[in-house]
Amino acid sequence: MRPLTEAETRAVFEKLGRYIGENIQLLVDRPDGTYCFRLHRDRVFYLSEKLLKAAASIPRAGLVSLGSCFGKFTKTQKFRLSVTALDFLAPYAKHKVWVKPGSEQSFLYGNHVLKSGLGRITESTAQYQGVVVYSMADVPLGFGVAAKSTQECRKVDPMAIVVFHQADIGEYVRSEDTLT
Repeated sequence: MRPLTEAETRAVFEKLGRYIGENIQLLVDRPDGTYCFRLHRDRVFYLSEKLLKAAASIPRAGLVSLGSCFGKFTKTQKFRLSVTALDFLAPYAKHKVWVKPGSEQSFLYGNHVLKSGLGRITESTAQYQGVVVYSMADVPLGFGVAAKSTQECRKVDPMAIVVFHQADIGEYVRSEDTLT
């Protein structure tokens, strides 16, 4: 487990910035201690410095996972957020989308959110802005990218895609073998 390089840190923070903006600082300097990001086998983990010091005694080859996996780097060195980061992104999300109860299941199966399934959307959401998707009961379901801005969402037809699917909590069941 090693610290992120400057390029890796920039890639991770740019992706996180898309969803939570300048609230990244709140992820690192928390009231319960200082947290950090570490890389292990192309996966980025989020953990407290206390846990990091305790893990120093474990050899790298024997270490499988530590802390919470935020995502992984692809072979082309692009960072991809994982659904396991949802619990940390949801409280700090700048832009949110709420889906109707009938569309929750469709989203949890990995489909995009259509205008007909859109319950609410945060004002001033720009096109291609990262959004956290909630149920109407304020339960975070996943995250995605806004396909249309808030203004465009008011005018489009009901079958138009308004949020591109990125990750959802249904992945725990669909991909349980590959999630770390």
